[in-house]
Amino acid sequence: MADAPVLARRRIWVIAVAVGALALSGSAAGASLVIKSPAQAAAERAAPAPDLLTAPVERRVLKDSVILRGTVRAGQSVDVSPSVTAGEGAATPVVTKLLVAPRATVTDGKVLLEVSGRPVFALRGALPVYRDLKPGATGDDVAQLQRSLGELGHRAGDDPPGTFGPGTKAALTGFYASIGYDPLPAHADGGEALKAARDAMTAAERALQDAQDAQDEMDAANEPFLSPTGKPGTGGPATGNPSTGNPSAGKPATSKAAKRAVQRAREDLGSARTDLAAVLATDGPMLPAAEVVYLDGFPARVDSIPAHVGSKVSGAAVMTVSAGALVVRGTLQEYQKGLVRPGQRVQILSEVSGVTAAATVASVATSVDGGQAQGQPSEEQQDQDQGQDQGQSQDRDGASGPRGYPMVVRPDLPLDPQLAGQDVRLTVEAASTDGVALVVPVTAISAGADGRTVVTVVAKGGAQRRVEVRPGTTGDGFVEVVPLGNGVLAEGDRVVTGVRDTSPGSPSKDASGSKDASGSKDASGSKDASSGR
Repeated sequence: MADAPVLARRRIWVIAVAVGALALSGSAAGASLVIKSPAQAAAERAAPAPDLLTAPVERRVLKDSVILRGTVRAGQSVDVSPSVTAGEGAATPVVTKLLVAPRATVTDGKVLLEVSGRPVFALRGALPVYRDLKPGATGDDVAQLQRSLGELGHRAGDDPPGTFGPGTKAALTGFYASIGYDPLPAHADGGEALKAARDAMTAAERALQDAQDAQDEMDAANEPFLSPTGKPGTGGPATGNPSTGNPSAGKPATSKAAKRAVQRAREDLGSARTDLAAVLATDGPMLPAAEVVYLDGFPARVDSIPAHVGSKVSGAAVMTVSAGALVVRGTLQEYQKGLVRPGQRVQILSEVSGVTAAATVASVATSVDGGQAQGQPSEEQQDQDQGQDQGQSQDRDGASGPRGYPMVVRPDLPLDPQLAGQDVRLTVEAASTDGVALVVPVTAISAGADGRTVVTVVAKGGAQRRVEVRPGTTGDGFVEVVPLGNGVLAEGDRVVTGVRDTSPGSPSKDASGSKDASGSKDASGSKDASSGR
């Protein structure tokens, strides 16, 4: 029985050792969860493999609403810059009077200003002035002047349309008198040419009279030597007896010379009359190109007057005048041009006044900053004229703006004249490409370090290849692309649009590597091209 306590104590020690071993094992396991080697810690800190975001290449029509800025302007805007040439010994031409104020209404025949004492007035017409109009001139510009003067009550009489004759002279003289000025003479010689022509005709008339008198005297002297029939006598030797009807010495030799002198005097008189008629046809009032501004319609408006009394006239605009119905002119960028065509509906909004108006795209230029416009060929081509020198510089496109494709928007109803000159917002509704196009999301476009614009195509096995493309029209978050060179891109191909960072709290990047389109580099070193377009 004495061995029993010993055995009991041994069992207790065994149990205690086992418990201790278990405790030590647990402590070691816990420590292994907390304590990590440097290599293990670095491996755990490394980012997981990136997850590519892709989208399919589509073939469809792009639709979008194009929003741009525009300026309300009249259908025609004219920079008045009179081409006045100072005569010999004259001072440099200057503005001597301003007879209208900014925003003033201009009526047909209104004098706008004076340059060196001469008027500059407005008349109705579409053909730009390119020459001085003088008596004897012919052409469409003369016909336009006749119509313009006729509308003001100064008819051209019996002058044929397009011929500057006596009736047009009278009409032009009457118009100048109505505005309080004398017209300039067509000949700046003080009438010397006309005086010389008249003197020449007077001399020719006198010369003919003298020749006729000499012939009459000669005929009277020769009368005794004429036969009863009124012809010189013929027959044998002279008897000296006039009653026989035979001249004593035959026909006088001087009668032929007298007749010849009369004939030549008549010819000289005819030439003198022709010369005088020519001088008279070209003599009279003229219309200098520098004194008229032709406008499409009235009433017109004075937009600005950069000059003042005393300003030198040297080619720069001294006044800007606009005429015609108000339209809105805007400029489309390259990526917008394919979405806008004549005939599409437009909403005009003036943020200043809150006025809205419905309108239609009237024309879109086919070249940067002007050129041939799409749309109606007659009126709209006038809207797109690039400026014509008529002594005044005409600009139907309005003031210069950002480079792009000019467009004209025509309101359905006349706009409030108070909107003239205002900057407004244009929303082209339901703009779209002409047809289906190969499109990718805008975020799929990137530009490499070599300047090429590319998309990255991902094959089914994960392989990637870059395809160089030419981006085109954008809309609805997509961009039209055309593969370049040997690049192959087809509908259904998957293109990289971004990279999903699987690390916690990290935002996704687009195909260009940008966070929120910041333009940072992607995994291939490319920069985002979409933000710079």
